[in-house]
Amino acid sequence: MSWDWQVFLNDDGSGRTYLEWMIDAWGWTLAVAGSSWVVAVVMGALMGTLRTLQDSPWLVRLATVWVELFRNIPLLVQVFLWYFVVPKMFPLFQQVPGFVLVVFALGFFTSARIAEQVRAGIQALPRGQRYAALAMGFTTAQAYRYVILPMAFRIILPPLTSESMNLLKNSAVAFAVSIAELTMFAMQAQEETSRGVEVYLAVTALYMLSAFAVNRVFATIEKRMQIPGFIVAGGTGGGH
Repeated sequence: MSWDWQVFLNDDGSGRTYLEWMIDAWGWTLAVAGSSWVVAVVMGALMGTLRTLQDSPWLVRLATVWVELFRNIPLLVQVFLWYFVVPKMFPLFQQVPGFVLVVFALGFFTSARIAEQVRAGIQALPRGQRYAALAMGFTTAQAYRYVILPMAFRIILPPLTSESMNLLKNSAVAFAVSIAELTMFAMQAQEETSRGVEVYLAVTALYMLSAFAVNRVFATIEKRMQIPGFIVAGGTGGGH
């Protein structure tokens, strides 16, 4: 088999090279993944927190419905629902760009998984953390904001790292609704150039590079946020 990496320097018919097209597609992949990550973390933190408010059973049930709804429907189906069904049911969404609809689908899907991680992180903390905050005069919201959630996020950084890398890879579903990201580029470029090996190897390398960068960023954050002497064991934890 002969290799022809010069294919990326060829014109794609629109005045740009395949290399330029691939870089543009990489940018769309990162944009979809990054925007979805923000949605996922915000909604995941909110729903995960609500699931621990035992004094408000209706909020617990609301958050549980959110988690079970979005994690039990396949991601690709959710993308199609947001792209084809929601605009039909709610005409206001007909003016929303497809990129935003995909971000909602991917973000909400991932938020259900992050919510469970946040819930587990909060429940891993000793109850004394909350009681101490309340005893100092904090409201419940302030106790979660300033004490509980910062500690919980330190605990869940390893699984959150994996989830963030999964989100980056899951962004490939955006091709199904014609978002010009890496997977869509690979499919179209392979058809136009008949150089599938080179195209898919290059795209794979970009996905791996992106995932590795995410891993290193979170590893650095985890190292800097680590609390010396803090141990979580048996779901109770301890601190010094």
